Amino acid sequence: MRNLIEKFLKYLKVERNSSPHTLTAYRIDLEQFLMHCATQQNCGEEVVQIEQIDRLMIRLWLGELSESGIARSSIARKVAAIRSFFKYAFKRRLIEKNPAHLLIVPKKEKKLPKTAHPEEIRRMLELAGDNDPKSVQDRAILELFYSTGIRLSELVNLNTSDLNFNLKQITVSGKGNKERIVPIGNEALRSLKKHLNSRSELFGKRTDNDARKALFIASGGHRIYPRIIQKMVKRYFDLTSEITQKSPHVLRHSFATHMLDAGADIRLIKEFLGHSDLSATQIYTHTSVERLKNVYEQAHPRAKNS
Repeated sequence: MRNLIEKFLKYLKVERNSSPHTLTAYRIDLEQFLMHCATQQNCGEEVVQIEQIDRLMIRLWLGELSESGIARSSIARKVAAIRSFFKYAFKRRLIEKNPAHLLIVPKKEKKLPKTAHPEEIRRMLELAGDNDPKSVQDRAILELFYSTGIRLSELVNLNTSDLNFNLKQITVSGKGNKERIVPIGNEALRSLKKHLNSRSELFGKRTDNDARKALFIASGGHRIYPRIIQKMVKRYFDLTSEITQKSPHVLRHSFATHMLDAGADIRLIKEFLGHSDLSATQIYTHTSVERLKNVYEQAHPRAKNS
């Protein structure tokens, strides 16, 4: 069965263009399941045969995971991995029946996204000054995050050619290599222009052809990478906000929530964020409702408990 897992992962990578994150997660999930099957059959992992696996064996594994206290979202992903794997095997007639066909994916717990107050973000952007090329770049990154709501991975992969100052927009390559056009606000455009004027000063010994195309540059002169941006964003949040989560994703959440609060259509926000399904965007409506409730309880004389 291990060889079949390897073929399945190769199929996901080559034919389905799955992300490295998905491939890593699915590999871990399937290897854990293989270990469970070997224990149930009292044999070595190399001996386990896919034809010997039935629905009960899968459900026993999921039951063990649930009892161990693992998050519902993690179980949901493992169910998705198992279903996808057995569907792959069934379509290729490697098994006569698909034991995972009727597995139900547990509903994920809905966690409201953390957002920062507009005033906190304003202070953060003001703190990112323009004294040197690095701080100019910091300001441009923060402005771009809040202006567009793009993902961290999308920002890291941006090239200078993706910017269009005349049309005030940027071309973003999102999940599954799907491209979308995202408008940029004037403040972000001003910061980006200033950054482009001093960007070459960030080049160094490690600057290669890829870095010369990259919009944002790391201190060593190569294309910037996620960890640098995560640390930078946290540093500015530490100075301006009391929120517990201090990551680039908070700026993405704040962008969507503040747009919705200002009356933007949720379907347009979906396009901004690059969501394939409107249900992924609708969580921001819950955030706005919670904010309305808080305002109501603070402001209405009959809302508070006596």
